[in-house]
Amino acid sequence: MIVGPYDIRSAHARAEGAFTNTAPNEPYRGSGRPEATYLIERALDVLAGRLGMDPADIRRRNLIPAHKFPYRTATGLTYDSGDYEKALDLALEAGDYASLRAEQARRRAEGGGKLLGIGLACYVEICGFGPWEAGGVTVEPDGSVTVRSGTSPHGQGHETAWAQIAAEQLGVQMDDVTVLHGDTDECPRGIGTFGSRSAPVGGSAIFNNAETVREHAKQLAAKLLEAAPEDIRFEAGQFFVAGSPARAVGWSEIAAFAYSADSPEGAAAELSADVDFKPPGETFPFGSHLCAVEIDPDTGAVEILRYISVDDCGRVINPLLAEGQVHGGLAQGIAQALYEEAVYDADGNFLTPSLLEYAVPRADMLPSYELHRTVTPTHVNPLGVKGIGEAATIGSTPAVVNAVMDALRPFGVEHLDTPLTPEKVWRAMQD
Repeated sequence: MIVGPYDIRSAHARAEGAFTNTAPNEPYRGSGRPEATYLIERALDVLAGRLGMDPADIRRRNLIPAHKFPYRTATGLTYDSGDYEKALDLALEAGDYASLRAEQARRRAEGGGKLLGIGLACYVEICGFGPWEAGGVTVEPDGSVTVRSGTSPHGQGHETAWAQIAAEQLGVQMDDVTVLHGDTDECPRGIGTFGSRSAPVGGSAIFNNAETVREHAKQLAAKLLEAAPEDIRFEAGQFFVAGSPARAVGWSEIAAFAYSADSPEGAAAELSADVDFKPPGETFPFGSHLCAVEIDPDTGAVEILRYISVDDCGRVINPLLAEGQVHGGLAQGIAQALYEEAVYDADGNFLTPSLLEYAVPRADMLPSYELHRTVTPTHVNPLGVKGIGEAATIGSTPAVVNAVMDALRPFGVEHLDTPLTPEKVWRAMQD
């Protein structure tokens, strides 16, 4: 992902590793994508400064244009769909970028007071990993629905989203859908929840299987209504003969017939489908973030004035769940930029071994977020969804760091490593 959302024709990377006696670390929430995005977004801001260009302009010039999708990158990936400039435009508009730059120019001309910095970050990430996922759907004898998912949530709200998918496909109430997961007696197989793959892969399995059950049920409805299967229509949970919607049967009648002794052999099996979904490729969510900060020149303390997040995860199943993912991701990314650090003394003693010392972000350390989205569906799954679990973490750290470095530009400071603590920022201004 090192080339990011940019139309880069060739790429070369070199990695250097070092042995250390400090505590081991592991990737979390993004697993490589935050690092790749941070590298290229910081490099773009450094380059913009050296060329005397506006950071928004250098990004706009290099973003992959919408007409080039599907787009094969220099590193060999194929981005499914995107409109990167649209996301950047929305972030600049929502943040009133021109006014922020004008205010910054005014402050710098007058001197004194708090420093104003504006940071941007454009990102693209990879999600929807295969090779398959389970998501069986069964209509029970009473007409209720059971979903058995191979993904297992840890706070994402899968029970709600999966019930929504099944309920919409089958025309039932969400309260009539039971979602099972994490129990191998009920769900004997599944790859799991990681890499924002649950909705694109696991959700698509549920979508397809619910559609299969609905189509199979038309055969049973035809027998009950004494009509040809091709004449059966389905709407709002009701099956009826075309042109005669008043005479209809619902899932309770279909299920009662399928599970009865009078039903054709194998009728009950027609009300269950459990075919794994195998995606033909990955999905590539994207977005643009804008951050405005103030720095107290006397203390080096950084305060986020505004944070605008524009994220495109394709079609959105549940807006509230998606916004919750963005809120959590922003908290993690902002904290990485400003607060979180494993600290050692000169003798190698670990000074932040527990959550009493380690700077996990609190609500009072974070700003109010201004959330926006664009919608660019993907063609690699029937839902058109891309994944949202890690997006905000990926875009936020470079956006915040770019904002702080922008504020420090008059001091000749080009880069500081995270976290940008007050002491580190203050010392950079003094030096």
